Amino acid sequence: MGKGAFKVEVDLMQPLDPEKKPAVHATPLNHVGLWIDDLPKAVEWLSANGVRFAPGGIRKGAAGYDITFLHPKSNDEFPIAGEGVLIELVQAPADVIAALG
Repeated sequence: MGKGAFKVEVDLMQPLDPEKKPAVHATPLNHVGLWIDDLPKAVEWLSANGVRFAPGGIRKGAAGYDITFLHPKSNDEFPIAGEGVLIELVQAPADVIAALG
C-alpha cells in the first residue's frame, strides 16, 4: 500500500505444510517487520542490552533487504524478547531513511 518510501507491505500467509515450520497459521499475528536505519549497529546494541534474537543472524530477506528476527520468547540469558510475537528488523533502504528522517 502506498508509494515510494512510504509504501507498506502486508503479507497474507498460509502454510505450505501445516505440520512444518514456519507455522504461519498457528498464531493470530505471525510477525511484525520494522525498518531499521543501521541494522548491524541496532543488533549489536540490542544484544548488549539483553534482547534475544532468533537463530540465523542478519541475512537477506525475501524482499532483498537485510533482516533479522527478535525471538518471540525471552530466556535467562536474554530477558527481553518479542512477548510472544516474532519481530523482524529490516535494514531500511536509503530512500526510506531520507524520507522518514
